Amino acid sequence: MPQTDQEPTIQGRVEVHSAVGRFDDFTLVAGVQKPGAGGCWCMSYRDSRLNNLERPLYMADECSRDPGPGVLAYVDGEVAGWCSIAPRSSYRRLMNSRTIPFLDGPVPAADAWVAVCFVIRPKFRRQGLMNVLLEGAVEHARAHGAAVVEGYPIESDGTEKVDIISGYVGTTRLFERAGFERAAETTAHSGGRVRWVMRKEL
Repeated sequence: MPQTDQEPTIQGRVEVHSAVGRFDDFTLVAGVQKPGAGGCWCMSYRDSRLNNLERPLYMADECSRDPGPGVLAYVDGEVAGWCSIAPRSSYRRLMNSRTIPFLDGPVPAADAWVAVCFVIRPKFRRQGLMNVLLEGAVEHARAHGAAVVEGYPIESDGTEKVDIISGYVGTTRLFERAGFERAAETTAHSGGRVRWVMRKEL
């Protein structure tokens, strides 16, 4: 289902919390409900070599200790969305990437925190929840000592619809609304769209 890149319109009380101690809620949003079934478990960037049985065990361990693997959004107490955010050094795929560059900056590139993906549960889509998730992800990174946060979203001017498959990395417009600046165009693509390095110094 396509979704527009829009500002928040969601109704209800929205809170963003670290995923530490919340593995069951993470599973509802980003996990696979059928035991043994294939799925990402948000491991595509961390270590895609792990098999379907190892992936939930890995993420359960990540959710058991600080800083955790990301943040969860709640609407009126119900888990609604997920953003994976952690130091770049924790993402094996990014450390070995030939398409997303390491940039010079105030901290070593491997120490920059990165918001790599977003997942919104179907009933909460098309309400701009990704904006709240990104803001919460930045604050989570700041609270754990991050000096720089990056993202690698697709190019979007906000007028066209973005499908969920290509939009899981976010859009440039989303990151710009959160105060990120374009640092470099990459040679990476998602859904045929160019991805950018977006950066925010804290």
